[in-house]
Amino acid sequence: MANPGVTVATGAAVAAAAAAQARKASGAIVHVEPEFFVEIVGKSRSSLVVFAKGGFLSKKNYYLTSYRGLFFYTVSGTELYFSGDTELIRVKSIWVP
Repeated sequence: MANPGVTVATGAAVAAAAAAQARKASGAIVHVEPEFFVEIVGKSRSSLVVFAKGGFLSKKNYYLTSYRGLFFYTVSGTELYFSGDTELIRVKSIWVP
């Protein structure tokens, strides 16, 4: 009979290693307030913003963009509005390590 503690411990170690690798691969992700996020998006001529809607009890909007080599992320209770040249891509979910 296999030792279930070893299996759980091994699974936890694998999950921790995968999370660490994801953090290395993704680079720096900066969490900012929604107002600052809109300001950052406005600094680029044709920005790309990825967004998702989610939440269980209260609906939230999740946004992600890149600017000068950094990724910026925010969560807002209301929809954010951007200039007309901003490309919005709606996705099912956004996962930030």
